[in-house]
Formats: sequence, structure tokens, C-alpha cells
Amino acid sequence: MRHRLGLVVGGTFNDGLVVRLDPDTDTESLRVGSFCVVEGERYRYFSTVQDLRLHSTDNALAADPPRLSPLVRRALAGTATYATAHVKPMLMMPAYDENDIVTDGEGPQPVRTIPMHFARMVQAQPQDFVAVFGEEREDNAHFAIGTPLTMDIPVCIDLDRLVERSTGIFGSTGTGKSFLTRILLAGIMTRTEAVALVFDMHDEYGSSQHTEDKVWVRGLRDLLGPTRVAVFSLDERKSQDVDHHIVIGLNHIEGEDILLLREELGLPEGTTETNILLLERIFGREHWLRTFLGLDADGLQELAQTGNLHLSSIQALHRKLQRLAGRPYVREQSSFDQIDAVLNCLAQGRHVLVQYGRYDSLLDYLLVANIITRRIRRRYEEWAERYWQTRDEADRPKPLVITVEEAHKFLSPELARQTIFGTIAREMRKYFVTLLIVDQRPSGIDDEILSQIGTRISGRLNDQRDLEAVLTGVADRKAVRSMLTTLDTKRQVVVFGHAVPMPVQLRTRAYDDKFYEAISRRLRSPRHRPADEVIADYWG
Repeated sequence: MRHRLGLVVGGTFNDGLVVRLDPDTDTESLRVGSFCVVEGERYRYFSTVQDLRLHSTDNALAADPPRLSPLVRRALAGTATYATAHVKPMLMMPAYDENDIVTDGEGPQPVRTIPMHFARMVQAQPQDFVAVFGEEREDNAHFAIGTPLTMDIPVCIDLDRLVERSTGIFGSTGTGKSFLTRILLAGIMTRTEAVALVFDMHDEYGSSQHTEDKVWVRGLRDLLGPTRVAVFSLDERKSQDVDHHIVIGLNHIEGEDILLLREELGLPEGTTETNILLLERIFGREHWLRTFLGLDADGLQELAQTGNLHLSSIQALHRKLQRLAGRPYVREQSSFDQIDAVLNCLAQGRHVLVQYGRYDSLLDYLLVANIITRRIRRRYEEWAERYWQTRDEADRPKPLVITVEEAHKFLSPELARQTIFGTIAREMRKYFVTLLIVDQRPSGIDDEILSQIGTRISGRLNDQRDLEAVLTGVADRKAVRSMLTTLDTKRQVVVFGHAVPMPVQLRTRAYDDKFYEAISRRLRSPRHRPADEVIADYWG
């Protein structure tokens, strides 16, 4: 029999329940945000404590509080003085019988009613969390990412549901976004049901390294092994633990890539797009940039005259685009072999990390990520169309999760409809491609894109505009906002959306030896075979 904390004495469906706490229940043993269960006749209501309030039946006690001894205080408790808790039911489940066994097999469902007076409130137990969030085992999709702030009970997300829609990880600098991203990616990479492509701007995820706090952490390749994780690098000087070096040809770069780089290259709005469209029409989409950059001063003047272009505008564009040709990994002409090698790894079930090495400027990051993603998008559309025609599971592409940092640079309101990442966020779920976006400035992301994000994991946000952006399209904005504003700056997040049944405040699990061992156990499960044993090759 569970220890009773109090009884329901009032409340409404919309505002929540009022629970009169038992005399032996100390308010200091309860915290706002802690979890409890209200036991009705037919349902258990998995709930959170929203507020605590003290009452007295004699106004004289409040007007002139006596100096009370502990004995007198206990004597008054429950009679002249008492406390209530404001409790918000979040989910309802079938009730337990007298032996703590569920009366029927229904799982958690949205709250559609409330219990009657004097329903009992008890503290939530581990089995309640398992019933709501699932239990992490080596052979299932449930993956623990943290514990409630007031309890030491693992809370899981559903990895299969996580990859069905795009995911956002948000938080101000120093809140632990990188570690949380490592944890989520490690969970995804233990599953054979999906593959991940990570654009690792600062080489944080693939390689083992010391953190700013001088703590040695394992990279995902070391943690999961080279048979599961392939590393591609732009830096030709880096050869250790690298499967391929990426070379970009000027023939790979399209007008869309230049528009994405407009801010980094210092290109003006409006005329840049018009000039690029004309250049693609004159020289062809594949050869326009190489041909254009090969022109000398006389060639530019002739181009301006024959193409009816503004000479100074063309000269400025020519000068600024020379920065791309000067990147060490860019060649005048290149095949798509390295990019197709990325596709081949993904089709075979190997996760891919694209590392930038010494070329870690935002210009490099945006250019390479956009080129690779655009080609992947085209191939995944082909694979998906074939699957939808045949309905043969052998033709079904593995769901792909593409991880990008500085997401507001790809998904700003000005660029969201022009870049491949905006297309993926809006349309690519039916083609089995979703995004995992990591950003400290969600207010810079287009509202339509934010509304398409299925699962959001947010640490503390200091800017009110960012806080409002994270709440775009959220049903219970007031409650989630309250959770977000009470977070600490380190290792505390709110998880809400598609992969969890209800919003929850968590302290994220540590990325340490205990976590490494948990991942190792998942990898040893027969369900999670190494990628080179997976017979799946959709690449053609």
C-alpha cells in the first residue's frame, strides 16, 4: 500500500485539482514540479505539483502568530492549520487493484476527466514512470536521457518516435547542448532502424577529447566503433580515424549555396539572386561558377554588355566569390565520388560524421553541409518514391536524421524557403529524412519551421525572444514556459513533444563511464548488430 499524501477536496478540469495534504505530510517534502499520482476509482492520474499553499481555520493565528513549541505545532496541524497542493493531471491510466496490479491493459492517454472528491494522492513511484515513459532496455527503443529534478528515476524518450519528425535542441551558451546532443546521437546510433548524418563543425562529436573542464570524453566513433560510424573530413592533414577526405568541385556549387552564404560573403540582397539566375542561364547550372570565376576584366565587361548586367555588380560578385575558389578543399572540377560514398555508408546502415578540422569557419560549414545535404535529399526522394510504388520493405530507406548546428543560419525566415534544410524541415518526413537542429538562437529560425519540429529539448534561454520561439505551436504554453523559466544553467532541460507523452523537466544523464557501459550493453544486444552485418544496400 502506498503512503498517502493527501485527499482531493476540489478543483476543475481546466485549472487542476486541490489536494488537502495529510497532517503528517510536510510541505518541505514536496516541491513544485514534483510528480504524484491521484488514484481515482477507475483511473490513476499521473500529475505534477503546480503550487503549494498554507491555510489556517482561525484568523487570529494569522493575525497574531503565537510562539509555538513543536508539540503545539503538531497539535494544531490538520485542525487549525493545514496545507493544500494544486495538482495538474497530465495523463491518465487504468487504476491499480488492491495488489498494485493494473486492472486492464490500456496505456497512458490524455486526461479527459477528473476524479471525485477524496481521491487519494500518493507520490509517484518508479513503476509509474515506467508506465508513462517506458523502461530502457538493451533491446527496445526507449532511451533514458535524464531524471526528474526532484527524483532519481530514469525518464526515457522513444527513439523510434524521435526520428519520425524533426527535433530541436536549444539553450544558451554553457547549458550543455553539445553533451546532450552526444547522448541523443549515441542512442540513435545504437538502433539499426535509423541512420544519422552529423555535420560536426568543431569536431566535437566524433573524436575523443578533453573538454574545457579538462574532462576526457569519448567520441562517438570510439564509443560505437568504426563499423557503425564513418568519418569524413575536409582537412587533408587529418588522417587518423578518417575514412574519406571530402573534395568539393566548383561544379558542385549551385546558386542556392551562394544565397545561403550571402551574409558570410557580404553579398547584397536582391541583385545577388538575380545575377546568379542569369549566370546559370548563360553558362549552365553545372559550369556557371567555374566559367564565371575564370573570366578576366575584359571577359567581365563583355559579359555585362551581352547579358545586360550591371558591370560593377558583376565585378563585386566575381571578387567575393573568389573566396570559395580559394578554399583548400575546393577544386575547379570534381566528381561526386566522396559525396556518393557518404550516401553508400548511410544506405548500408553506417552513421556518418563530417568533420571540418581546421576549416571550421561558418562559411565552410554552410557550404559543405548544403552541398552534401542537397544531393542526399535527391537520392532519398528516389529511394522513397521507389518504396511507395513497390511497398516492398526491401526498398524502404532507413530513416535519416541530419544534425546541424547554428541552425538559424540555414533556417532563417529569409532563407527557409530557399535552402534544402527548409525543404527537409517542411516536406521530407514522407521521404524518411528529418533534422536534429542544435541552436542557441531559436528566435532566428522561421516560425513555420519551428512549428514543424516534433520534439523539443530546451535548456535555459536568457533572451525572451528565444523563449517565445521555442514555444511556437505548443499547446500548453503557460505550463511549459513556467518549466523553462525555472531551469538552472547546467544540465537541466525541458523535454516536450512527439517523443515523450508529456512535458517534463529533467536533469540530463551524465556523459561518463556509466553511460559508456550502458551504450556497450545496448550494442551487445542481438537486436543491434554491427552495420557490416546489416544486409541493406539501396544505393544504385
